[in-house]
Amino acid sequence: MNKRLLTYGSLLLGAVAGVVLLEKTRRQAPTSQLSPQAPVHSKHTIRIQAPAERAWQVLSEVNNWPAWQPDIAYAHLRGPVQDGSRFDWSASGYLPIHSTLHTVEPGARFGWSGWSFGAFAVHNWQFTSREGYTDVTAEETMEGWLVRLLQPVMQPALDRGNARWLERLKQQAEQPATT
Repeated sequence: MNKRLLTYGSLLLGAVAGVVLLEKTRRQAPTSQLSPQAPVHSKHTIRIQAPAERAWQVLSEVNNWPAWQPDIAYAHLRGPVQDGSRFDWSASGYLPIHSTLHTVEPGARFGWSGWSFGAFAVHNWQFTSREGYTDVTAEETMEGWLVRLLQPVMQPALDRGNARWLERLKQQAEQPATT
């Protein structure tokens, strides 16, 4: 019995050490490039009855995300809305996410990359003005040891989450702007 307990304890300790090592060594530099090898990839488009500038403004006000996006517990941008600014946030009540803005083009594109426990993601948004409306496309890739391990769960969760983000962005952007 003690020998079995010692074996299981050693295996558990080795697994924990492996996770700690993976987390310490896997930090990725901020990037705008979606990973073609990522095990999880989501792309959705929605039509918003508002100018691209309005939809972009709503999304780029990172600190206001929790006000219109109930899946986000908190969001705090440290600095101005510009390439290289960092922000911390939490989606769907999960672990904190540490992100860096990589694309800030008012009315056209907005994006960030970020990491959390076992995951690295790149999220790009594109705003295309049409006559009287805007098409907004959100595309995201996720990779990392935890994402690979939980890919069958992560893929549908990311698809649902991004579709909800777009739907809530649409609702918020189509409301009259307050001054």
